Amino acid sequence: MKKSFHIISFLSVSLIFYFLIGLASSCSSDEGKLEKIVPIKSIAPAHIILNEKVEIKYEQEINNCTSCHEGIEPMRDIHSGMMQEILEVADKSGNKGNDCIVCHGGNPEATKKDLAHKGSIDYFINDKGPKNFYPDPGSPWINDHTCGTCHQEQVRTQFTSLMFTEAGKIQGTLWGFGGLNGYKHDIGNYDVQEIKVHETLGTEVYQDYMEKLKGNEPQVYPSKMKALPKAPTAAEVDKDPQLAVYTYIRQECNRCHTGSKGRQKRGDFRGLGCTSCHVAYSNEGLYEGNDKALSKEKAGHLLVHSMQSSRKCKVKVNDKEYSGIPVETCTTCHNRGKRIGTSYQGIMETAYSSPFMGGGNEQEKLHTKKYLRLHQDIHLEKGMLCQDCHTSNDVHSDGTLAGTTLAPVEIECQDCHGTTAKFPWELPLGYSDEVVGERPAVGAPRGLTKELMKYLKMGTEYAPEDGYLISARGNPIPNVVKRGNGIVLHTAGGKDLDLKPLKQIYEDGELSLKGEVAMVTIQKHTDDLECYTCHADWAPQCYGCHVKVDYSQPCKKNPDWVAMAAAHDEQGLTAEARGELEDYLIDGQVTEQRSYLRWEDPPLAVNGEHRISPAIPGCQTTITVIGQNGESLLLNHIFKIPNVEGAGEEGQLGIDISPVQPHTISKEARDCESCHTNPKSMGYGIQGGKIYADPSNAYPVEVSDANGNVLSEKGNGQINAIPNLEMDWSRFVDEEGNQLQTVGHHFSGSRPLNNEERANLDRRGVCMSCHQVVPEGNMAVDLLHHIKEVKGKKYDTEGHNNLLNKVINIAAWAQLLGGILLVLLILFLILKWRKKSKN
Repeated sequence: MKKSFHIISFLSVSLIFYFLIGLASSCSSDEGKLEKIVPIKSIAPAHIILNEKVEIKYEQEINNCTSCHEGIEPMRDIHSGMMQEILEVADKSGNKGNDCIVCHGGNPEATKKDLAHKGSIDYFINDKGPKNFYPDPGSPWINDHTCGTCHQEQVRTQFTSLMFTEAGKIQGTLWGFGGLNGYKHDIGNYDVQEIKVHETLGTEVYQDYMEKLKGNEPQVYPSKMKALPKAPTAAEVDKDPQLAVYTYIRQECNRCHTGSKGRQKRGDFRGLGCTSCHVAYSNEGLYEGNDKALSKEKAGHLLVHSMQSSRKCKVKVNDKEYSGIPVETCTTCHNRGKRIGTSYQGIMETAYSSPFMGGGNEQEKLHTKKYLRLHQDIHLEKGMLCQDCHTSNDVHSDGTLAGTTLAPVEIECQDCHGTTAKFPWELPLGYSDEVVGERPAVGAPRGLTKELMKYLKMGTEYAPEDGYLISARGNPIPNVVKRGNGIVLHTAGGKDLDLKPLKQIYEDGELSLKGEVAMVTIQKHTDDLECYTCHADWAPQCYGCHVKVDYSQPCKKNPDWVAMAAAHDEQGLTAEARGELEDYLIDGQVTEQRSYLRWEDPPLAVNGEHRISPAIPGCQTTITVIGQNGESLLLNHIFKIPNVEGAGEEGQLGIDISPVQPHTISKEARDCESCHTNPKSMGYGIQGGKIYADPSNAYPVEVSDANGNVLSEKGNGQINAIPNLEMDWSRFVDEEGNQLQTVGHHFSGSRPLNNEERANLDRRGVCMSCHQVVPEGNMAVDLLHHIKEVKGKKYDTEGHNNLLNKVINIAAWAQLLGGILLVLLILFLILKWRKKSKN
């Protein structure tokens, strides 16, 4: 019995791998009492009664699978409600003890590996259970037979998830190649339609809210998506170079979707579908468990054979125990594009290799990049995982097709922190999510709730205390509860964080002077800005993305990741999981280069929620396409898109600045001057968009005469021209308000700051307002300056600020009293005139 407890079989790689990364995850509660298990055709997630000990109905019998996989880690603790369900299902099928087959299928009666792993025996009561052997039960191509037998809602909507469709990447990349699909987000990796399951995956308030969003932004919320066009041949690209975009998407951009196992390189190892998130892989992709049948030297294996999910779902590895889904699991994919995973961890890609590692070696590449260390997000410092903010609907999808990351995310900073004037429960729905309606949102307080939908009870269920907080879109946040005027956030990693809302901090007199000025005195900051506009410490800014697709290579080198996922077999394994990359190599070799990288003082733009937010380069692509005969079909080409973003038929440059939540939050906000006196923040570019040389002209750097004429006839030049670029990459609007490149092409509200907003922001040159008359030109100012000189008084920053404060106060009182005196004088004159008239 003891032995069986420790060896719950290699073939149970997890029943639920795709569910509830967000606060409601895929584990049944360990503290529940199970209801009677019904035949597998109608098995639904178990109803859990809180604070009651699990009734152990089944103890594990002899498991034939462990005759080979001796030492394998338990997929879940045998005492957990979920494991008890699995054991009971195995028993009802006549295979008591062989619980592995509930997830993996296979034949437990076989005595040889090839037979054990070759299809299942007919042991299920109906056709709903495994029909084959499934090495990775989380694979989306077969998980309706595995995870979906209990977690129907999440498996049912998995194909509408943005992590599966990658519609935002597709639309964004097509945009840089000439806006081939315009603003529409109706192309996904595969054909898929919206699924109407809101009644089970959100409150009625949430359902109504989402309908308004979809009606307002139909290009972002399509009812269906068509499959990505196939990769072109070299001959087809010779006729139409723009078709190279599909090679680029299929080779580079879309290798991370959950239908694919992805690129198996350092930092990128993961599973399929549910296991993409719910099974841990280390950066090295090496197995570190006790299964004697699994290699510990060959990369590509899970870290241990256990499922990670909510707080109650404990994973043990190397004598350590953890819960929740580590951030590193998320960064196996979220290290490209917006780079929010790596940014959250406080690392940004760099061209350099320092400092040296052990033995004097260079830094090893992670996600095929080298990294610079910066400040990590304060939420990570506090111990919060990605799933502590990102909800189940956000990650798994609620059946709605969403075309970009802003579309499914349902929470805002104020949902937990509130404002200095209102607690979170006093805010109206839609606050800081103003895709539709007024800004700031108005309406009745959203309040609290003590009720959770059924699907949110499938993970760790926390006591509501005074009530669960409600998201900006109207759903309960199941791990965040009100306690008095405070908030308790229960993390999946096991921490209970006490949070004091901003209103309470202000009322207790604990808000700094800088914070009070920014959030109380200047109300427009609270009304018009995202919290992270000031509190994002930095943002990765990769200016100029130079893409080359070369079809002159003599042989095909890179695979089509989308096609390989579609080529799954009956076991749910995709072509790359089967090691068949060579069969899916396509024409064209993709390489990418950058112009330069920055991280400090990201510029500002308006995002899809009509709030001012940080922005970073989106896809600032120059396109080079080399034909099959070696000729340049396109060379450093920037497409112009007609009739968009302030441009007419001449077209707007198809390079993009994208509003972003950088995930680099710090308690200390950026300085006022970093926005108000910085032309970069206004959209004018670094140092006001100053260019040291015109990028639209080539620069030979060759032996030349005094007039610059190149003398050598064999020189190849040094820096080539980018014909359509006559400004710095960082400049996207000029001082007259003319837009110079696109700014967000997902939500209709995205744009540069308008003239009024930039005028309100711009406080450059304010020193001149005083110092143009100091010390000469004004007798009073001259006298004050003389007194300062005689006294020898020095004005440091603090003294200067105090002086300005006095001057402003005096000026304000002078104007106020002057106005009062003027009114009194007018009244006096009126009365005097009336008196005179009567006489």
